[in-house]
Amino acid sequence: MPETILATYGLSKKFGDRWAVKDINLEVHAGDVFGFLGPNGAGKSTTIRMILTLLSPTAGSVKIFGREVKENRRFVLSKVCGIVEKPDFYLFLSAYKNLEVLGSLTRKVTKDEIFETLEMVGLRSRAYDKVKTFSHGMKQRLGIAQAILTKPELIILDEPTSGLDPQGMKEVRALVLGLSKEHGTTVFLSSHLLAELEVVANRMAVLNHGELIAQGAVSELLGGDSSYYSLQVSPQDDALELLKKTEWVELVSVANGIDVRIEPQRAAELNRLLVTNGIDVSSFAAKRTLEDFFLKITEGASEV
Repeated sequence: MPETILATYGLSKKFGDRWAVKDINLEVHAGDVFGFLGPNGAGKSTTIRMILTLLSPTAGSVKIFGREVKENRRFVLSKVCGIVEKPDFYLFLSAYKNLEVLGSLTRKVTKDEIFETLEMVGLRSRAYDKVKTFSHGMKQRLGIAQAILTKPELIILDEPTSGLDPQGMKEVRALVLGLSKEHGTTVFLSSHLLAELEVVANRMAVLNHGELIAQGAVSELLGGDSSYYSLQVSPQDDALELLKKTEWVELVSVANGIDVRIEPQRAAELNRLLVTNGIDVSSFAAKRTLEDFFLKITEGASEV
C-alpha cells in the first residue's frame, strides 16, 4: 500500500450560512499526480487554502506526512510548496533575484540550484531579465520554479495553466509529469480543465458544489461501462468499409485508430465480426473521456 502523503478528514468551510466546502475526505499517495477536478466555484481553492493553513476550517482536519498540520505546521510546511491562484513576484527584480529572495525564506539556496531550476522551467536564458517583461505564461513557469526550488516533497498547484495558450499549457503539463517521474515529487494539481488532468493525473477527486462526488484512480474511474471504443486494426481501410456497412456501429472518428460507438453488450460481437472477416485486431478498448465522466456524475446520473 503506497504511503499516504496528504489526507483530509471531514474538511469543511462555512461562510455565513453557506457551506463552501463540506465533509471533504481526500487521500493523496506518495508519487501521485493527484488531480483535483471541479468547475469554477466548486470549492477547490477554498480546500487548498485550508490544506495550506491559509484559511481555518469550520470543521475537520488535515494530515500531511502523517502529522496533523494544525499541531505541526512548521515541520509540515517546510516540506510543502503551494501556489494558490497566481504567483506573485517583485516585478522590478530579475527572475534570478526573485528566486534568490523567495528561496531564502525557506533556506539559503545556491546559485547552481537557482540556475538548475530555471533550466527545468525553460527560463535560464531569461535569468537576469526583469519579471515585469515576462508574459503571463513565463510568470506561471517562474511560479513553478519558485515551488520546486527548495525541492519540496509535496507541491500543490491551483489552476497552474489558467490563462495560458495551448503551448504554455503543454509546457506546464510536461513540467508536472517531469516532477513526478524524474524527481519522485508528489503533485496535487487543481484544475477545471478536464483534458488537462486526463493527460497528467494518475489519481483524482471530483468536487462539485463544495462536495466530493468521486475519488480514485483515473484509469478505474474512466474505465467503466462505455459505449465508445477505440480500435487498432489492420488493414484499417478494410475495417472501415465493414464498419460502415454494419448498422449497429456508429463511426465516431478515424485518427490514431478507429473510434466507434456501440451498445456495450455488442463489444464481443464486433470483435468477432472483424476477426471473421480477416481483420487483425491488435487493440479493442473502452474509451471514456474525463469530460464524459464528469458530466455524468455532476448531472446526477446513475452511480459510476
